[in-house]
Amino acid sequence: MKILVAADSFKDSLDSLRVCEAICRGLKQANANFEISIFPLADGGEGTSDILAYHLGGKKAKIKVCDPLFRTIEADYLISGDNKTAFIEMAKASGLQLLSTSERNPLLTSTFGVGQMIQDAIEKGVEKITLAIGGSATNEGGIGMATALGIELYDGHNTKLRGTGEDLGHLAKISFNENTRKKLSKISFSVICDVTNQLSGSTGASFIYGAQKGADDNMIKILDTGLIKLAKLTKADDLANLPGAGAAGGLGFGAMTFLGAKLFRGIDMIMQMTDFEKHIQGVDVIITGEGRIDDQTSEGKLIHGVASMGLKYHIPVIALCGSLGLNSKIIKDLGLTAAFSISPHPVDLDIALRDTEINLETTSYNVGKLLNLLHN
Repeated sequence: MKILVAADSFKDSLDSLRVCEAICRGLKQANANFEISIFPLADGGEGTSDILAYHLGGKKAKIKVCDPLFRTIEADYLISGDNKTAFIEMAKASGLQLLSTSERNPLLTSTFGVGQMIQDAIEKGVEKITLAIGGSATNEGGIGMATALGIELYDGHNTKLRGTGEDLGHLAKISFNENTRKKLSKISFSVICDVTNQLSGSTGASFIYGAQKGADDNMIKILDTGLIKLAKLTKADDLANLPGAGAAGGLGFGAMTFLGAKLFRGIDMIMQMTDFEKHIQGVDVIITGEGRIDDQTSEGKLIHGVASMGLKYHIPVIALCGSLGLNSKIIKDLGLTAAFSISPHPVDLDIALRDTEINLETTSYNVGKLLNLLHN
């Protein structure tokens, strides 16, 4: 039996490659004769640049940038082998994982470091830049990124703003000088993301994702009002309503508005870039997985993309996850043959994260035993 293991990372626990390796070990324990190929994946969130480096090669460029709270850190991004394309993962500079729980406050955080990475890539002579924008700690519509690239923001007193979530409420003028406009117009920008939210409103960036970034109810309302103001000030209400505009706290919108970027569903673009469709030819079963399968899975998440590809080629797709939040009908509607939580019993989150690897192995062993029966 030929099995392709194509999984995402399990957030805060294992990266994609280690997830795939753990699944592989469990399957091999069930049947040493399984022909298993590993194909780690991402959908635009954390780890995307590492996945692209794994499949495509290239070289890492290291740079000192500002983290979400303007502290200096070292980040890296990927440059293709022909030096023409940069793959930038926003979470490397402005990701939620860079902050402790007590530091999370989207009124204070900024995508300034993402702008620094873009600027560095432009100075290195690239022609195309692809931004992966999942996992952000920010909710400021990309204005921090804009300031790092030379776009100036002012309040009503003509005082310059740094580009934080709080600054959205004070924003009165955006100065986009001709040199900056020319510089950015020479670059082809693409954005990959794993959500389809519009910029503002009840299903926008602030209301859906603000709480996990540290915002309370009052802060969420302030941030949402600020994003609405940004859309009006930039005269880009049409862009604000597009799917993905609300990704990364509105960085999807900011990339379209300030960079002229085009947005793509993350998993679709990653599968295309890595020739995933070619690698599933002749495969009997695909095993995929990510930390949580829930209502958002069908809105462009990795498992939905893999399941759709399985349906296209009539290949069964089995998903493993830490938390399974769907009923059998939705699992079927997603195109999955089956989905399993790897948690053997209710535990605290820290214990679940600690035991992810062994639980993946154990669940994969059990799945492998079932595959033995079906294959025989």
